[in-house]
Amino acid sequence: MRFTLQGAHLVDATMDVERGSVVVDGTQIQAVGQDDGAEGLRIDASDSIILPGFIEVHTHGGGGFNLHTTDVEEVRSYRRWIPTTGVTSFLVTVVGTPNALPEAQLQTAVAAIEQAHQNSSEPSAEPIGIFLEGPYISVKKRGAHPPIWLRIPDEKETERILKLTRGYLRLLTIAPELPGAHDMIRRLVEEGVTVSIGHTDSDYEQAREAIQLGITHATHCFNAMRQLEHRDPGPLAAIVQAEQVLGELIGDGVHVHPAMMDMLVRMLGSQRTVVVTDALAGAGMTDATFEFAGQQARVICGAARLEDGTLTGSVLTMDQALRNMLDMTPISLSDASGMLSLNPARSAQVKDRKALLRAGYDADLVIYDRSLQLQATICRGQVCYATDAWRQRLSLDTIKEA
Repeated sequence: MRFTLQGAHLVDATMDVERGSVVVDGTQIQAVGQDDGAEGLRIDASDSIILPGFIEVHTHGGGGFNLHTTDVEEVRSYRRWIPTTGVTSFLVTVVGTPNALPEAQLQTAVAAIEQAHQNSSEPSAEPIGIFLEGPYISVKKRGAHPPIWLRIPDEKETERILKLTRGYLRLLTIAPELPGAHDMIRRLVEEGVTVSIGHTDSDYEQAREAIQLGITHATHCFNAMRQLEHRDPGPLAAIVQAEQVLGELIGDGVHVHPAMMDMLVRMLGSQRTVVVTDALAGAGMTDATFEFAGQQARVICGAARLEDGTLTGSVLTMDQALRNMLDMTPISLSDASGMLSLNPARSAQVKDRKALLRAGYDADLVIYDRSLQLQATICRGQVCYATDAWRQRLSLDTIKEA
């Protein structure tokens, strides 16, 4: 279907146009800027802000659904739910399993991605790959990951992971101080996987050495890593100094104090900050008890905690993360778009087709009203979420033909 969203405020990481139009033809953006007068459905968006769809590179679930699962249909349910939060693409995050590689979960992730490709006409967010958060992480900085999940990097396991993920592995977190970590980093980089430093007790020198091996991403900065100190700068100083490394920030104001959120954004800048939710199945649910890979978690005061009180993944959603970043840090809407769309697209290796309002790119769009409330989400040209008002506006019987 071809349609034009007319007269909207258009914003992405590279532009901020007060009034323009977006022409969508099938799954792609056909034109951006002035209305080209082409035939097709025309929709008045003059009261709206249009941004590229959000890309989630670090989420464990939401809406009651887990991504670390052996049920392909659970991932399918998640990708149909997540557009309600403005997300149009995501990585399927897998964590550890007791005393073994999470083989069944990785195979499920592959099957879920391939199912989505085979049913590309189904309205849903696109799973663009796999994120393996561990199991090669520090016992001391494991966070909510039980010790029984953790493993030491091993050459044979590296090859096994690459075989299991069948080319869909996009991101992997590793603590580079572990024995064998350097060999694993080299091998993964060789295969085109984005390697992330995280859940690490590495010092400054160890982090610098690992970054020189090819690490280009950092998992939830400040959280589950040695802290920044004036005589012991730790991994965060090495991350900030390495211009090629993008750093995640959980944008809920709980995992990282707003003042530290502000500081990280100032240090990394708008081109290197990646906003994530690190959300669990309880995201989008106001009062819930749910599971994080076999552990019971609860929503308490806007955060997810295990039964012993340990802070685990968040219950943040990306539409709220956008508002949080604008409220808590000194950035523009264009900067925020880069942090929620373009920068994660770089780490997920889809920046050549997603995350910008540009002709030839996937028609992944989020529509906000002027008060920054989400109104609609379009995934590859299909409306996957809309408020009642926008459902009416987008329905065929109310759209005028050109």
